[in-house]
Amino acid sequence: MAMTLITTNTSSNAATSDFTSSIDSTYKLYIFKYYDVNPVTDEVNFTFQANASGGSGFNETITSTFFRAYHDEADSETSLAYATSNDQAQGTAYQDLAYGVGNGGDESCAGELHLFNPSNTTYVKHFYSRSNGYYTNDFSFDYYCGGYINTTSAIDEISFKMSSGNMDAVIKLYGVG
Repeated sequence: MAMTLITTNTSSNAATSDFTSSIDSTYKLYIFKYYDVNPVTDEVNFTFQANASGGSGFNETITSTFFRAYHDEADSETSLAYATSNDQAQGTAYQDLAYGVGNGGDESCAGELHLFNPSNTTYVKHFYSRSNGYYTNDFSFDYYCGGYINTTSAIDEISFKMSSGNMDAVIKLYGVG
C-alpha cells in the first residue's frame, strides 16, 4: 500500500498542532509522523486528542494502554513496564504519546500515530503509536500506546500538544491506501 503525504504542520513555539481538515473517507488508515518535538517546558508529555465530525472541542472518550522501555546513558538502569498513569479507561483527556520529554537542545521526541478508519460510523476508532524520546534525565525512552476512541461518529480532527507549555514540532499527515 502506498503512503500519500496529505499535509505538514510545522509549529514554532505553538500551543497545539491541529489537523482540522483532510481526515475523511478517502483513506482507511491515517498515519501522523512527528519529528523533533521539542517542548518549551522541561519534562512534559506529548499528547493527542480527537474531535468527532460536527463536535466541538477535542474531548472524545478514549480507552488505552501504555507501556515503555528505557535505558540510561550511563548504562546503569533499564526497564520495560506497563505505565498505568499514562493510559485511560474511558477518559476524555489528551492521550499521552511520550512523557517526561526534556526541553534541552539535545532533547526531543519523535514517532508515529496510526488511526484506523476514522470515517466509519459503525465501529469505534482504533489507534496505536510508537514514540522515542529523550527523557529529561539522560534516558532514551521507547513508548508504546494503543487503544480506541469510543465513538461511532466519524473522527475528522486530531490535535497534538504538550501537557504544559508550547512546543516546536513537525508533524506530517499521510493517508494509506
